[in-house]
Amino acid sequence: QVHFLESGGGLVQPGESLRLSCRAARMITSTFNPASMGWYRQAPEKQRELVATITGGRTTNYADSVKGRFTISRDNARKSVYLQMNSLKSEDTAVYYCNTVPASDEKWGQGTQVTVSG
Repeated sequence: QVHFLESGGGLVQPGESLRLSCRAARMITSTFNPASMGWYRQAPEKQRELVATITGGRTTNYADSVKGRFTISRDNARKSVYLQMNSLKSEDTAVYYCNTVPASDEKWGQGTQVTVSG
């Protein structure tokens, strides 16, 4: 069964924006609320990397490659995590996943494809 449901990806041109959403389908509220959540991405022929983290206390942290362009947020009532991506670049092209931080290997979802081209 799916633990995390990601959506919002698509094909955009450089400089455009996308907002990704992730619902923690199988986490109960009392577990989700204090959990650190993250957005990860995996580009073709590269390892999966963590790009943004938000703690239960809403402290955020970003990879240098996305700092100043991406914003992670959460809505505990909806057990959801979001990633606002602005000023997208071709090197942001990847499949984006959400998971806890650290990640639970058995809980990866299908991800959502982001392609920046044009």
